[in-house]
Amino acid sequence: MEHGEANITIVDEEGNEQLCEVLFTFDAEQFGKSYVLYYPVGAEEDEDETIEILASSFVPGEDGAEGELKPIETDEEWDMIEEMLNTFLAEDEDEDEDPEE
Repeated sequence: MEHGEANITIVDEEGNEQLCEVLFTFDAEQFGKSYVLYYPVGAEEDEDETIEILASSFVPGEDGAEGELKPIETDEEWDMIEEMLNTFLAEDEDEDEDPEE
């Protein structure tokens, strides 16, 4: 996993590989980690028109090597990720609105 990748492949608990599209990545200095938010490619929206967005921390690989995804371990990290996601989605909505309307 590297910053700027558009797709990643994750392996679930059963060992199945799942291609996912990266929504965005960011660094959090307070935790000294990088994070990636992503969702399965081809995921269907549910009745609420939402897609399950997944998050992991990652350690970038050195010298171009692939990094390693790690689970999110603390509530503080989840709170920070949720805040980043809400900010990202709010900015995305602002861009979708036509300023001339």
